[in-house]
Amino acid sequence: MRGFRKLIITVLASFAAFLLGSGGLIGGGEELRIVEAAGRPVAIESCLISGGSIVCQIRADSVPASDDGKFYLYADEVYEDGATGSIVAAVDAGVSVTAEFPLAYNTADSNLSRKFLVAVKRGGQMIQVSDEHYLTNPEAIASHTSSRMDGGIKGILPDLTRASDGELQALGVKQVVYNLYLDDICSDASVSGAIPFAYNGQTYYFNSTMAEKYDSMIRSFNSYGLQVTMVLLNGGYGAYSQDLLHPTAQGADCPGYALNVADASGVDHLKAIGAFLGQRYSGTAGCGQVDNWILGNEVNARTSWWYSSSTSLDYNVNIYVKAFRIVYNELKSQNANVRVYNSIDQEWNRKSNAGSFLAKEYLDQFNYYMNREGNIDWSLSYHPYNSPLYDPYAWNGPAVWVKDSITTPYITMQNIDILIDYMHRSEFLNPSGEVRSISLAEVGYTSSFGTKEQEASVAYGYLKAASLPDVDAFILFRQTDDAHEMESNLALGLYDLNGSKKPAYYIYQSLGTANEAAAKARASEIIGMDIDEMISGNIMWTRGGDGVVQ
Repeated sequence: MRGFRKLIITVLASFAAFLLGSGGLIGGGEELRIVEAAGRPVAIESCLISGGSIVCQIRADSVPASDDGKFYLYADEVYEDGATGSIVAAVDAGVSVTAEFPLAYNTADSNLSRKFLVAVKRGGQMIQVSDEHYLTNPEAIASHTSSRMDGGIKGILPDLTRASDGELQALGVKQVVYNLYLDDICSDASVSGAIPFAYNGQTYYFNSTMAEKYDSMIRSFNSYGLQVTMVLLNGGYGAYSQDLLHPTAQGADCPGYALNVADASGVDHLKAIGAFLGQRYSGTAGCGQVDNWILGNEVNARTSWWYSSSTSLDYNVNIYVKAFRIVYNELKSQNANVRVYNSIDQEWNRKSNAGSFLAKEYLDQFNYYMNREGNIDWSLSYHPYNSPLYDPYAWNGPAVWVKDSITTPYITMQNIDILIDYMHRSEFLNPSGEVRSISLAEVGYTSSFGTKEQEASVAYGYLKAASLPDVDAFILFRQTDDAHEMESNLALGLYDLNGSKKPAYYIYQSLGTANEAAAKARASEIIGMDIDEMISGNIMWTRGGDGVVQ
């Protein structure tokens, strides 16, 4: 999130995988070399939890030749490639085969967040003959499931100094979003009061002081009837979370770093964190309920929020996909009803920063891996800011940046329909054939060039989001102005720095209530057109120039 810094709450009181390298022993003790096939003639069609087992359905259009007529099913950690992990099943090869093996949940041999592949033995070598596939129904073992607190799309990034005095309830929001830095919650056995958490054969420790502050905050939000979305960030500064820093993220100075999915230490720690958070904030542990988790922030912005030194799109997406699979499986195995979101920015087909990736190409590559390795019910968090960010007109953007076409440089609230239509494509549907949850989890409008423009922009953005059934959240960034952001003409708050409510506060307060008609009338007056007609008719105004406000 733009302008977000390290969280300070002052107001609200493995086990390593069993490796089988070249020279490992299998079966009768023969020594095998590990190679990978040039083609992949075998497909793993599904990997599903059934009771205490995982059942994989395997299909082969033609059965590849082998020494012994067997398919060997390997379980790899995410950092392993090819037939190098543990053999968890060996079955007779065929065109349609079922392989079953233990889930081994919460043991050193847990297969919950591993990936699976098929190999055959040929000429004394193990040859990979399928793509990798993850299990896709971790929710099947969830024992801390709670009903979701879905109450409406209207949300805010809260100012914690105004979170306990009824102001969030008075504003009428139904959702809040907040950041959780993994650095803040990781601890060590040497730290007094650290919370021990036994998982997958190891014991991990969490910072009790920070956890209790999060508990208090989340419980308070829940008591106000607010649904909580938490953004998981890797700040790279924690003394007890350095193993979470990806090797390619070392030595940079950024607000967010790629998670370490390259070795056992980072992967095992990440699994434990996912399980700990999923259990603690399931709504069943007395610590509060988080319904939505977002992994990272604007992860296509490589040099800012998901730092890796690699400039390869495929490499960076692959890192993120592996981390996402782990976090998704661990969270969903605790609370079946949570949603887990990726996060991309509005730079659909244009980079403002050469170190970033295009949002569209990142989303496409992410979806490619998800389909190839087992489709799951992932969700999309999108940030449809104006372009440029400080442009005050949500309903009338610069024609050079905002277009009614899939080739548009930016997707803002004006042309958000392009994103919605894109997510309706068959290749993007969830395993049930439905459009995924889309959360507009960060969007804001400046008052730096006038309060009227902010009023109308807030109304336009919310009403446009409310008109789209596939949008599950419209979350304004932020409740109160931030002085640092204001240096860039980003006075995005509904309150100014003195704590006074801006006119945009009152219009947002009225939206989604019995007083909405008055808010619409005010916005229509400012815009110069009936706002309902503009939105229902999908009327898109644009203006010349590059958006620089004179």
